[in-house]
Amino acid sequence: MALQLDLFSDFLVPDKLRPAPVKAPAPNPLKDAGQGHELRPVAPPPTTFVNSSNKRRILIQDYLLEYDLQRSKRRSIGFLINEDGLRITAPRWVTIADIETAIQEKQAWILRKLTERRERTQRKLEPSMTWQDGAKLPYLGGEITLRIAPASVIGTHFQSEQAELIINLPADAGEQQLKDRVQAWLQQEAKRVFNERLPVFAEKLNVRYQSMALSAAATRWGSCTSQGKIRLNWRLIHFSPMIIDYVIAHELAHLREMNHSPRFWATVQSVFPDFEIARQNLRQHAGANLPIF
Repeated sequence: MALQLDLFSDFLVPDKLRPAPVKAPAPNPLKDAGQGHELRPVAPPPTTFVNSSNKRRILIQDYLLEYDLQRSKRRSIGFLINEDGLRITAPRWVTIADIETAIQEKQAWILRKLTERRERTQRKLEPSMTWQDGAKLPYLGGEITLRIAPASVIGTHFQSEQAELIINLPADAGEQQLKDRVQAWLQQEAKRVFNERLPVFAEKLNVRYQSMALSAAATRWGSCTSQGKIRLNWRLIHFSPMIIDYVIAHELAHLREMNHSPRFWATVQSVFPDFEIARQNLRQHAGANLPIF
């Protein structure tokens, strides 16, 4: 059995944020499956504009919000923010007025998520790092400057006071050689930091882990098996110590609760009280424009 911490998924959320179970057999059209609370009716919904497809538009806070409406057999109204914007899934028997009332009640969440999605998209469109002398590299939540020093002997040296990473390379070295040296140093640093922090949280949780290995997974930050084998994504070294500690505490907590139950999240919180803040920061960083090696 193994559990993993995904980069982009909302699956790993505290139980209080999960959908609340249906308490009565009668369907509730205003049930918010995404946030686990009931949506209460508000003032009459605003004027709605309709086009010929499943796209609809509604005026919210002087903002003309477009959404894709999908009908299904589900028993509640669902909200999803993806690359195309807002998609709402609702039972066939739910009226447009009920849907618009639900949108009004959820408007703060919708607008916030749309803004976050737009910012992530913008970061992806930004030019990636240029591998040259003076380039900035994300490291432990800050930035360090890359310095290339021609030399006959290959070497790497980090000057912490100047926040400069000096890479000694032959004059005829190519870009890939530079990338390989930087990546090797970052992975070395990741192993050092992870091995320093793992025992701290293992002691707090009173658990024992068998091993730690670096991961280069494209879709998860960490994983833990029931045998105590921990894998941590080396790219966490780009992020702040708080985020690193959160992922470590998260994985080690699985050695006490191999699930994502309320008891698991209580275990995480017992050693990392601000885990929700760290988790949110990690989700925001998931789409960051990290260096491409």
